[in-house]
Amino acid sequence: MIWLMTYLLHLDATSFDAESISRSVARSFLDTWPGEVVHRDLAAAPVPHLTAAGISARLTDPARHNPDEAAAAALQDELIDEFLGASAYLFTVPLYNYAAPSSFKAWLDQIVVTGRTHARPDGPPAAGRRALVISSRGGSYGPGAPHHGRDHLVPHLREIMGGELGLELEFITPEFSLAPVVPALAQFLDFHRASLGDAHDQARKLGGSFTPGRKAA
Repeated sequence: MIWLMTYLLHLDATSFDAESISRSVARSFLDTWPGEVVHRDLAAAPVPHLTAAGISARLTDPARHNPDEAAAAALQDELIDEFLGASAYLFTVPLYNYAAPSSFKAWLDQIVVTGRTHARPDGPPAAGRRALVISSRGGSYGPGAPHHGRDHLVPHLREIMGGELGLELEFITPEFSLAPVVPALAQFLDFHRASLGDAHDQARKLGGSFTPGRKAA
């Protein structure tokens, strides 16, 4: 068995910068990650949403691409090569309006391509690689909470990233991130602090345990 050292692909999809809770927990992971990191910040440099040219480019012989299709195909190739070149993944994807930020959905739509990253006879090329999703949320969505069942981010990512792309997904979900700033949630401040502390602890442990390599035949 040969291990090839590659890199961790870290995608940030939070609109906030340094003060972001998702980003701060991600830094705890990176503090113990032993390998190289490739970082793509979807807030600072958004990936375009999938266009008609991007779809038709997948269905047309590259030799027949028009300029728009050629540009769309080049972007998809760049993002897919970056995705497949990684041995592990770190995604900071906060819960916005019960789902993932549109910037993250735009990235997914660009890299989920039939015959390349999924729906291949030999299975997804990234199958079995570990991926951590850090997803802070303003309230609580666990069993017994009023909003239980309204978190559509985790189920969607399990379906597309776990089911279609084959990633081994793990989630860290610090809760009540709005407790320090929304008076109506102030009663949950202690819960927020405990949840955030646990999230940092989990991130540090996982950063040291993710394997910075992949098996090669």
